[in-house]
Amino acid sequence: MVNRVIVAGLLERIEARDVANGSVIYQGQLRDPSGINYFSVGDYVSDAVKELTIQLSARLESGEPILVLMVAKTRLYQTDEGAIYTSLRPEEMCVIDTQRYAFWLAKTSQSLLSRMGTYLGSLDFDANSDSLSKSDLSESQINGLIASRNHYGEIDLEHYRLNVMQALDIAEGRLDAATKPAPQKLVVEDAADEGQTEDNGKPDLEAAILDIITKLDQGDGVEFETILVNAEARGFQRTVAEEKLEELSEDGTVHEPAFGWFRLV
Repeated sequence: MVNRVIVAGLLERIEARDVANGSVIYQGQLRDPSGINYFSVGDYVSDAVKELTIQLSARLESGEPILVLMVAKTRLYQTDEGAIYTSLRPEEMCVIDTQRYAFWLAKTSQSLLSRMGTYLGSLDFDANSDSLSKSDLSESQINGLIASRNHYGEIDLEHYRLNVMQALDIAEGRLDAATKPAPQKLVVEDAADEGQTEDNGKPDLEAAILDIITKLDQGDGVEFETILVNAEARGFQRTVAEEKLEELSEDGTVHEPAFGWFRLV
């Protein structure tokens, strides 16, 4: 039901890819406290957005940290297994400074906490208009809560609380990971000790990810962010680990029993 979103975060990647009709599509990643937002820029966007994308691609090669804010259309793709992937098509985009990003994070965190409070308060009532009309909620809030509660069922808010804490840490300058590029680090000292190496002696990222899932899975799978944090701790670049995890999901080595949670097949 979301038509447009405003997203801000650290620009991590832009890659140009040729398509069948001879044109070029730029695919990128924008990181915020909740994770990675994937976006694509093609011939359908304005000249201003396309020109900025090309400029930012060149700036990224120098290792410069770039914070970007964009207004974008949302796209959704659902696999046969039920996993849901989203991507963005920017309509407007600009580079912002750390002060503006900190303000954005604080404002969105406040908004999220307010919505979480509204949701928790609604749990004292049944998810229908007759019951919720006895609350202090507005008509628009009631309509939204009925739709969301009947669609999603019970929601665990812990993940969102963690996002808020991470966002505020970034806003206060206590967490550099979201405002500085990840180091290009591909050597793992302990991987060789566990036999996790390829034939050429380089660390085997696939074996490392499977090992992480095996050791941390308590029955419900392992959360996406947990896998990436542990992969980074072993020395792998985060974006490379994300791509490898996607490959393993596509080839059936791992599956998602719930969105964002991975188990071995």
